[in-house]
Amino acid sequence: MNKPFFVLQQEQLSRIQTDLDAGHPKPTLLLHACCAPCSSFVLEFLSAYFDITIYYYNPNIHPEQEYTRRLEELKTFITKLPQSPDLVETDYDVSDYFAAVKTDSEPDLQTEAERGERCRRCYEFRMSRAYEYACNNHFDYFTTTLSISPHKDAAKINEIGMQLEKSHGSTYLYADFKKKNGYLRSLELSKEYGLYRQDYCGCIFSKQNRH
Repeated sequence: MNKPFFVLQQEQLSRIQTDLDAGHPKPTLLLHACCAPCSSFVLEFLSAYFDITIYYYNPNIHPEQEYTRRLEELKTFITKLPQSPDLVETDYDVSDYFAAVKTDSEPDLQTEAERGERCRRCYEFRMSRAYEYACNNHFDYFTTTLSISPHKDAAKINEIGMQLEKSHGSTYLYADFKKKNGYLRSLELSKEYGLYRQDYCGCIFSKQNRH
């Protein structure tokens, strides 16, 4: 697979647009979202193609007050949109994150820079939970907002998505949302809506390494 991910995504969206032009209803999409700023452009872009439900599963975020702040900001933001998506909240248990990334048994991961193995495990952990929900609730597609960040490895994110899709449930929507000025548009929308933009990814290790 040599095509860039945003090209693969465009091919998927072109097929969906053909169906929409033929009078078919929008397919359903479960969108794993980490925060309002990262969701802003993604929702603006994908709402023309999909009936979107947001899935907020981010037990990596530290501390819990920060988790709640990001969730509440997302809730407020989507109420202001022309097409307000449904939002599925999940339980917050940071121990699930630590168990998934295994930083206790592999302490070198604690000081690793973003885009490394710790982050890959975190992507996989959260995306797997979202994909399970998408399959169990019969969504046509699923994807994540994670690739909009210039600090996230889109190749690793899409590889995880492709592997999940092989379990033959919901279709993975390829994504590198930072491309084609997607990240810049998210900055514009954040300013337009006055969104809180955090200065670290979310986990305790990214917070420590940042500060």
